[in-house]
Amino acid sequence: MKFSYIRSKVISFSGQQRFFRYLFSMLVLLLVCSIISPVFATPVNSEYLPFVKKSLMLDVAAVDEFVAAVGEQGFVLLSSDTGKSWTQAEVPVQVALTGVYFHNAKLGWAVGYDHVIIRTRDGGKSWVRLYDDIEAGGPLMDVFFLDAENGFAIGTYGVFLKTTDGGDSWKAGMLNLVSAPGAGAGGEEEYADYHLNQIARSSSGKLYIVAEMGHMYRSDDNGLSWVALSSPYVGSFFGVLPLEGESLLMFGLRGNLFRSHDSGVSWLKVESKTKALLSSGVRLEDGTILVCGNRGVVLISQDSGHSFKVQRLPSRKGISSSVLADDGSLIFVGVFGVKKITRSDLALSK
Repeated sequence: MKFSYIRSKVISFSGQQRFFRYLFSMLVLLLVCSIISPVFATPVNSEYLPFVKKSLMLDVAAVDEFVAAVGEQGFVLLSSDTGKSWTQAEVPVQVALTGVYFHNAKLGWAVGYDHVIIRTRDGGKSWVRLYDDIEAGGPLMDVFFLDAENGFAIGTYGVFLKTTDGGDSWKAGMLNLVSAPGAGAGGEEEYADYHLNQIARSSSGKLYIVAEMGHMYRSDDNGLSWVALSSPYVGSFFGVLPLEGESLLMFGLRGNLFRSHDSGVSWLKVESKTKALLSSGVRLEDGTILVCGNRGVVLISQDSGHSFKVQRLPSRKGISSSVLADDGSLIFVGVFGVKKITRSDLALSK
């Protein structure tokens, strides 16, 4: 029973005092923990279970024909045939894994609760535990690498981890906020405990982070410094999807969806025709854009994200993440586990 599943991890009340936001976050976190029953203190391996393919999965990554999905209780599913078949990997954790990133079909990282970070160098067949912080509270939300050595992990309460050695060591800190003309308030903005939800990179090399309470950030120098972008909405954002050029989409609570044509300096609201939480976006090779979320919602745009039509998975179960596979199909993960979706399933013409 996941009404907003763990991809949204911790939802805050916009505009409320911090005490109430913190209290609500803790209640949600406790509920999540009771559902997935993670083992917080003992670094034991994830269990092999026959139903893993239908368990709660939270993120997915694809490189060529290789696909990896991560989820509750440290579950990692691997496919070498673009999602036609899956095997479970042995992983040295039993906490929920909330984010995964692969640099190539061999080298990848995953993050999760207890601030756990794990790495594989053999396409997910074996994993090593690189980092954890059991006392930190809350999960890491997402992980991203610029190359094989330089990467970031972000999470609840403003946590921002950085590595320059492929993950062997991590430096904990906060975003280095600077002011930028036309990009909103920066510098000493009080962001310290805002939950950082997703990080993505555009084709031009800009990095974006979306966060709770309407916060979003951009880096033009590979994460060395960040500017706080002006927000069109005070609620939480859970996903950002860079498009062509300097355009991007940003989406989150209650179907809120916005498009920018200038790297996040200005925004236009896009009618999503849904109140479902939106958590994931993917752009197909022909330019078709999908934005997915709770209640099985799949928003489809064929005009560069200016307008969308609404479809739903027949199960109506929440989608936490999506990725384009090498054969042109889509891999959805969520409350239902993993699901391979073709263009014909979504009535998309080639």
